[in-house]
Amino acid sequence: MEKEAVSLEADGAGGAPGGAPPPPDCTAACCHGGAKMAVLAYSLGKREINQHFTIKNAKLISLVVVILLLVFHTASRYYGGGDSCEWLLSRGRYLGENVWQPYGCMMHKYKSIEAKTCLAEKRVAFVGDSRIRQLFYSFIKIIDPERREEGNKHEDISFEEESSAVNVDFLWYPEANNSMKERLISWTHEASAKPDVVILGAATWSIKLHSGSSETLQQYKVNLTAIAVHLERLADHGEVYWVLQDPVNEEVLSENRKMITNQQLELYNEAAADVLNSSKRNGRSRVKLLAASRQAALETITLSDDGLHLPESTRNVGAMVLMNSVCNKLLRPIDGSCCQTLPPPNFLQKLSACFFLGSALVFLILHVLGNNRHRRPVPPDVESLEEKKPATAAVPLGPKAPFQALCRMGIIMGYFYLCDRADVFMKEQKFYTHSTFFIPLFYIFVLGVFYSENSKETKLLNREQTDEWKGWMQLVILIYHISGASAFIPVYMHVRVLVAAYLFQTGYGHFSFFWLKGDFGLYRVCQVLFRLNFLVLVLCVVMDRPYQFYYFVPLVTFWFVVIYATLAMWPQILQKKANSSGIWHLGVLVKLLGLLLFICFFAFSQGFFESIFSMWPISKLFELNGSIHEWWFRWKLDRFAVIHGMLFAFIYLVLQKRQVLSESKGEALFSVKISNLLLFLSVVSFITYSIWASSCKTKTECNEMHPYISVVQILAFILIRNIPGYARSIYSSFFAWFGKISLELFICQYHIWLAADTKGILVLIPGNPSLNIMLSTFIFVCVAHEISLITNDLAQVVIPKDSVALLKRLGAVGLFSLIVLLLARGSQPTPGA
Repeated sequence: MEKEAVSLEADGAGGAPGGAPPPPDCTAACCHGGAKMAVLAYSLGKREINQHFTIKNAKLISLVVVILLLVFHTASRYYGGGDSCEWLLSRGRYLGENVWQPYGCMMHKYKSIEAKTCLAEKRVAFVGDSRIRQLFYSFIKIIDPERREEGNKHEDISFEEESSAVNVDFLWYPEANNSMKERLISWTHEASAKPDVVILGAATWSIKLHSGSSETLQQYKVNLTAIAVHLERLADHGEVYWVLQDPVNEEVLSENRKMITNQQLELYNEAAADVLNSSKRNGRSRVKLLAASRQAALETITLSDDGLHLPESTRNVGAMVLMNSVCNKLLRPIDGSCCQTLPPPNFLQKLSACFFLGSALVFLILHVLGNNRHRRPVPPDVESLEEKKPATAAVPLGPKAPFQALCRMGIIMGYFYLCDRADVFMKEQKFYTHSTFFIPLFYIFVLGVFYSENSKETKLLNREQTDEWKGWMQLVILIYHISGASAFIPVYMHVRVLVAAYLFQTGYGHFSFFWLKGDFGLYRVCQVLFRLNFLVLVLCVVMDRPYQFYYFVPLVTFWFVVIYATLAMWPQILQKKANSSGIWHLGVLVKLLGLLLFICFFAFSQGFFESIFSMWPISKLFELNGSIHEWWFRWKLDRFAVIHGMLFAFIYLVLQKRQVLSESKGEALFSVKISNLLLFLSVVSFITYSIWASSCKTKTECNEMHPYISVVQILAFILIRNIPGYARSIYSSFFAWFGKISLELFICQYHIWLAADTKGILVLIPGNPSLNIMLSTFIFVCVAHEISLITNDLAQVVIPKDSVALLKRLGAVGLFSLIVLLLARGSQPTPGA
């Protein structure tokens, strides 16, 4: 945090009025003195922290850390083996509730239709004993969830999915012997019947039939050495997996299986690994060892019924690992980063890289020619764009400033690309537990209380308070996203209210600005649109994502345009005009009513809504994966939040102008009776909504009610926060600091805090989730703050105040955008081609 001055107000209540001596009860005086000392120590502690830990120092530290991490991950992948397929097949851990997390990459949970698409017209063969048969059944249940285990135990079993021509066979070969070798040889000779995927494994029958003798182990090595030659040949035309032996629960094994010990199984696994790894080509074995299911079984074998065969959940882990290994490189699921080869950068990504490199080159040239120092202007607020006047006039930006800003932006975009588009850093999937969501909430609440300050003004929803509100909401949403808390419906519904509250603030802030200042100029509109969309538009190019992917920015942008159109259309009604005649207040209400009818018409006409936003070129802004459905869902979910904010702002500003409210320091907002009544109703409403949200059964049902009742909790919070005078007199500078960069935090999380387009978590420190979250969060916040400053610098250059120059630039941008859209439309493949 940047250093902030801390002021202590003198408190003269320690003595009696008129300078009389203190009362004889010295206990109260001592307590009061102790309280003052505590306050002093608290304030000095904050000052000491803020003095040494500035945002500038934090950014320098984060830059050094990123460079070190890049060196570490690059070196570890080059020297330590960075193949995510090997990670998938060999290492991992349980996150809980049978959720398996491979080391360093994300495993997609395949559904039936995906498995059929991947394996269409392919032949898969499982060869081995009863454990391989179990794996076979788990595998085909992914393709056909209704399939039952009906085959004979010691016979071959066939499965065929006719619609996609998928063939999966189980071949009973309980020992690695000549019979298994002959089967493999037949496949190498008969090209037409050759399997595309072969999964083999055997050892327990050899141990059982020969009582675990050392001679049998030696024969196993000899047999496997002979088999490995043919496995290598099969691997030239398909994929071959050797399944390492899972552990057993020796205590519950039957008497005729007591000789199958974990020690024996380890010896057989070592023998298999030695033989198959000795036939490596270019440092890599063509036959892949499946050890992940064995690792999973180490934690679950105690749940086995007979001590030998694995629980169904563990078998499912092995089957899903196999499905990811085979299919990820073909289907490329977003949340399946294991075994995926990354596509090369497209034309626009290469062009953006050249643009940022060119900007850096120009900056270096200007820097060498002359170092013109400039002072960075004070950033305006994104919502209202009201600038805080500095004590001294800021020096205008020099010619070097925009190129310096673009150079910094290019470095940051390089980090974005490395995090979520290049195969440098690791990724892991989310897993929700109550502790991963509520414990961080407790931590940030403590920090927010620690950094409480006296407000400079005590008006309802003053600037410091709205920044605080945006800040803590954004932090809650971030924790919600990284913890995967959307799986818990009560948390999901409360976070839905937070998103609605952001839109409520959008309506409140923009209505207040237009009502009080009446600035409907083009410069104001372009400033707002630029600040809202600059980062997202850059990310759309650099990360190759559609605009609607960052759904909140299109949503806020759309509603700003709607608010502007509503208030700018004739007649323009401002506070000055309304003060002269009360009839104008009725005009504002008529406008708001018209906006409400507009919203209701679109909400109940999905076909018309989709036809409007599916028109080219508008569709380019609102389609996601070729469909307008996501935009329809997001828009409809919080369709009344903005008009609620506008109406609240109108009522509040009218009451304020008529001096109905008491907004002085320490005073309640209304009279004592009205304040107490409103506080009681607000608390009851707040709790009632929380109880209702906690009792939700399905998201669909609760989302239907959400647009109508979310305003209840928003208004309840506003009243609870503002009616008491002491509550309006303080705010959390910690939350307010984050509130000033809440937009950047929301957007940046997509790629440098989360991963795989928000489906997973970025892993900078493997093997230590807690340290990883702390470090990635530190870098993430520094990057978001820097981007907010870059956006401000570029806004001063890109959006000139001169109307003629601004119109020329808008025309050039419009023409360039149209050319890009036409080129993109012309390059799309013809359906059926």
